[in-house]
Amino acid sequence: MLRLAATTLAAAIVSTGALAQSQEIIKNGSREGMIGSSDYFTGTAYVEPVFDNRDPFVVNAGKVTFLPGARSNWHHHPAGQMLIVTEGTGWVQEEGQPKEIIQSGDVVWCPPDVQHWHGATDTTAVTHYAVQQYEEGENVVWGDPVTDEQYARAAE
Repeated sequence: MLRLAATTLAAAIVSTGALAQSQEIIKNGSREGMIGSSDYFTGTAYVEPVFDNRDPFVVNAGKVTFLPGARSNWHHHPAGQMLIVTEGTGWVQEEGQPKEIIQSGDVVWCPPDVQHWHGATDTTAVTHYAVQQYEEGENVVWGDPVTDEQYARAAE
């Protein structure tokens, strides 16, 4: 009975074209990266789009490389953010908490609306994929820059 139902459902999907889309491959290097805006970053951060959100998968991702001393502004994500560290050593800091070291292979989950920053240490670069979901059309809310004094405290 279950096999018949699955076969019937598959036939219905094919006949209506409900799954008529094909997979898409976005080739590595086909999306142009850029130096991160000084409105959102201190120092040199190279940002490469990985994929955009598209309904019903309402997340996007970027690959970000921070050179030594570079960091994001304070910010939060309405639906949270996942960082997947792929190279190097960096820092992440939640507002009001001590900084944490992040290294290649680490995964950081930042819950919705938690104010934080992330970036390189003062002597090492770090690269991570940043994946964030959209909520009501928004995936990040940018705040003030991390001051040199705040960053130096993080380096201690």
